[in-house]
Amino acid sequence: MKKKRKGVNYSKWGYIFIIPFILCFFIFSLIPLVDTIRYSFYEYYRSGIKEIGPTFIGFDNYTSLLQSDMIKYALNTVILWVIGFIPQIAVALLLAVWFTNTRKKIRGMQFFKVVIYLPNLIMASAFAMLFFTIFSTNGPINSILMSIGISNKPIDFMGSVFGTRSLIGLMNFLMWFGNTTIMLMAAIMGISVDVIEAAELDGCNSTKRFYYITLPLIRPILAYTLVTSIIGGLQMFDVPQIFTNGQGNPDRTSMTLIMFLNNHLKSKNYGMAGSLSVYLFIISGVLCFIVYRMTNNSDADSDRAIAKKKAKEEKRRR
Repeated sequence: MKKKRKGVNYSKWGYIFIIPFILCFFIFSLIPLVDTIRYSFYEYYRSGIKEIGPTFIGFDNYTSLLQSDMIKYALNTVILWVIGFIPQIAVALLLAVWFTNTRKKIRGMQFFKVVIYLPNLIMASAFAMLFFTIFSTNGPINSILMSIGISNKPIDFMGSVFGTRSLIGLMNFLMWFGNTTIMLMAAIMGISVDVIEAAELDGCNSTKRFYYITLPLIRPILAYTLVTSIIGGLQMFDVPQIFTNGQGNPDRTSMTLIMFLNNHLKSKNYGMAGSLSVYLFIISGVLCFIVYRMTNNSDADSDRAIAKKKAKEEKRRR
């Protein structure tokens, strides 16, 4: 009798290969996360060379944060995010539709893709220092405006709330619109050509095709872009930190939540920093869940409508 060959089980190799990731995640992410949550319930800070705590105080840190300027800084963060994100998504959609239009036959498309993505490769600190130099009172922008007679004296762009917020929003827009454009282009190119051709045969113009075909079909990528942008907006730190020298000027109107968190870490107040981190974690989770439910509910509604339509057709046949 011939012996049966034992089959080789390859499933175990998958588990073996993810062991390094699980170990790294456990050591560098999960343990610090749990420790941060734990310290948020403690009074733990340093005063000079004296270390106070850790002493369990319950939710006192959370209450103190609500009584501080945290709400103001959260509003600043939202405003700065909106100023940068709305132009970003609008320009990215426009460029993605333009570049994926086969009728236009744009030459050098690969070159343009590289050019619009290049700002994403520049460090945020370099961007902030560049804008700080260009828009300073002695910078080239003021020199140009004064030389052509638009302004009689240097404009203090960073001395006004509108100027500072606009420049921070512009930097965030320039840094990320290229990345968003590339993702949206990939989503649009994934749409079946048959669908577009059928819409054209039915008399759809470019505007209707964009609103009724392109946007609904790329909704998952749009949702992903929105979620990652929300998380990135809540973590906004490097650009306003360097641009305003960590002060959030003028009058702390460009101070973000992460800058506020950084101030607590600099002052060695680990309990307050931990509670603020928990607040950020909860806000990020809630906002991402809302976006996820909004996109999934739309899909569920469309599936229900299709199911109802099929049920009606079956009843008629009977």
